[in-house]
Amino acid sequence: MEISEKSCIFTSNLFQLHESMAEDLHNLLHDKLKEYFGFTSFKGYQESVIKNVLEGKDTFVLMPTGGGKSLCYQLPAMIMDGVAIIISPLIALMKNQVDSMRTFAAETGVAHFLNSSLNKTAVNQVRADVLAGKTKLLYFAPESLTKEDNVEFLRKIKISFYAIDEAHCISEWGHDFRPEYRKIRPIINEICRAPIIALTATATNKVRDDIKKSLGIMDAQEYCSSFNRPNLYYEVRPKTKNVDHDIVRFIKSHPGKSGIIYCLSRKTVEELAEVLRANEISAAAYHAGMDSAVRSQTQDDFIMERIDVIVATIAFGMGIDKPDVRYVIHYDIPKSLEGYYQETGRGGRDGGEGRCIAFYSNKDLHKLEKFLEGKPIAEQDIGRQLLHETTAYCESSVCRRKLLLHYFGETYGEENCGNCDNCLNPKKQVEAQDLLCTLLETVIAVKEKFKSDYIINVILGKETSEILAHGHDELETFATGAGDDEKTWNAVLRQALIAGYLEKDVENYGLVKITAAGKKYLKNPKSFKIVEDRDFEEEENEEVPMRGGGTVVVDPALFSMLKDLRKKVAKKHDLPPYVIFQDPSLEAMATTYPITLDELKNIPGVGEGKAKRYGSEFVELIRRHVEENEIERPEDIRVRTVAKKSQVKVSIIQSIDRKVALDDIALAKGIEFDELLDEVESIVYSGTKINIDYFLEEVLDDDKVDDIYEYFKESETDDLEDAIEELGDDYSEEEIRLVRIKVISEMAN
Repeated sequence: MEISEKSCIFTSNLFQLHESMAEDLHNLLHDKLKEYFGFTSFKGYQESVIKNVLEGKDTFVLMPTGGGKSLCYQLPAMIMDGVAIIISPLIALMKNQVDSMRTFAAETGVAHFLNSSLNKTAVNQVRADVLAGKTKLLYFAPESLTKEDNVEFLRKIKISFYAIDEAHCISEWGHDFRPEYRKIRPIINEICRAPIIALTATATNKVRDDIKKSLGIMDAQEYCSSFNRPNLYYEVRPKTKNVDHDIVRFIKSHPGKSGIIYCLSRKTVEELAEVLRANEISAAAYHAGMDSAVRSQTQDDFIMERIDVIVATIAFGMGIDKPDVRYVIHYDIPKSLEGYYQETGRGGRDGGEGRCIAFYSNKDLHKLEKFLEGKPIAEQDIGRQLLHETTAYCESSVCRRKLLLHYFGETYGEENCGNCDNCLNPKKQVEAQDLLCTLLETVIAVKEKFKSDYIINVILGKETSEILAHGHDELETFATGAGDDEKTWNAVLRQALIAGYLEKDVENYGLVKITAAGKKYLKNPKSFKIVEDRDFEEEENEEVPMRGGGTVVVDPALFSMLKDLRKKVAKKHDLPPYVIFQDPSLEAMATTYPITLDELKNIPGVGEGKAKRYGSEFVELIRRHVEENEIERPEDIRVRTVAKKSQVKVSIIQSIDRKVALDDIALAKGIEFDELLDEVESIVYSGTKINIDYFLEEVLDDDKVDDIYEYFKESETDDLEDAIEELGDDYSEEEIRLVRIKVISEMAN
């Protein structure tokens, strides 16, 4: 692409029409701020940024969500001669901004967007307003900017500057990478050169570098605001089987407040929204697969407070400017810390309460890692590095604010922020001076050319093919840390990074380097205390009390009585206790006190079949307990479930009745085989009888079926891990799950 001969005219006397500006720029800016936007003062670096843009200089702005980035290009666009070209990734965001600018200005044509949503008549009107000099801001998606007819049109007009919003989209290391953003600089060269202002709310040092290189603004003046949002409370909770109920109870404890729940899949979005509505929570789903009119209506309903909760994929959020979002919940582990920060940044933008709750499980982490398979190697590497950072954030017991700010290259000086779960519930510190010395020595020994997991493997003495190939099994530090577990070494490394003894190379992100402070420490070691990481693998199987909202306390006396009754009923039917009701079901009963069969049906893992078959004695016991102890059943925490994707379940049952092979059913539904097993397990655990013998006969030896069947018949638990450990390596997880389905269906239903 050749660079256009045309160039925009910039002189030191850019603002001939505003000579007063030269005399008193400060006063002029404040006057225009008041005139156009109704504000009496600037926030943070806004005024400095605007002055830099007015001087015709390239500018890089890093300003957290809610910091007022938009004003940094809106105000200079109104003042300067010509039209400012604003490049933005979302149509919804463009529309919001255009509507907002039109409310400030007397002329409706002051702001326009050109994108695929406009018909030919609308496009012609926009171009007419631009040529008539009415328009000061013209918004484009990067895809629209590159269209030949738009390029030709823009060559005809005077461009004051280019603003690249959500500039992190340029970088593959950014949380919303869009290849089209890489084409922006060549297109600018083709249209007409003019100053560039790049703006983003989230960017690590690596991403910042990428942005400036790609846009050709390495000499740009940088304005970086603090990433700290003191009003936001950060918490990570283990994601248990009862996560839906945890969320319902949290929302019920914050009545009337606006919240956003982020999920990774569209399916989960729709199912969770349905659960919330079933529990009388005003909620709606939002994802890219929905009709645009429905999405737009949902967005408006949320902003206008016709609904309280949006359940969404990451397609929702960038363009939302609702200041009073009081909680942001991550149902699934985010793919990157940048994405997490951006999404949590939707909370408490008015400076008021903002609770950020993330649910984390190792299972979800493994799923995300699996999604990376099959992608180009470079993309896999980036994806794993970003996931590694998110995992470190979730599992660490260090102040979450300190971790987040460190990720973005900012130091947080306070030892205790007082507004995250780790600071409110601090863990005991342990001395790690010797461990830190070993770590630093190992980084030097491998010549600072490897990532953290490799370094820890060397210290632990793991003879991986890569370590053997490099001869690092011969190092003095090899296996010197085998006495401590991997979790401890991860904690040491993460906290050494925060302390500034180590750093990650910007150019080759992920490579661990020793800093000058680290070298100084080796010469003169001193006390270095760490807090050990949390073990979420253990926690995600526990029912954890809800913090930061209403408390959920299982009635221990009732729970004990329910377990005794379960044993009695199991003995009467000659069945293992878990076949009657699983522990999570009993816990839910001891929390929500169902006293009718209809209420019992809404308990997870019960369903109509089990309620009818075994439920009478249980509801009678609960009713007596409630009466005798004068327990007031709190309606607000009685969580109702819905038959998730009931049509899908019906279809699966019908296919099994027709003896369709289970792998063919999974293929037909477009889901993985283990996801199909999840659905089938849900069906049988809820009390529906099915027969998969025809499939077992095809894929399993009779002896294996008998062995697994006998195990579950005699076992007091249906726990999969226990079964795998007991049965040994001769039996795969899938085989055990298949036979367990047969056992539950035959024995319980």
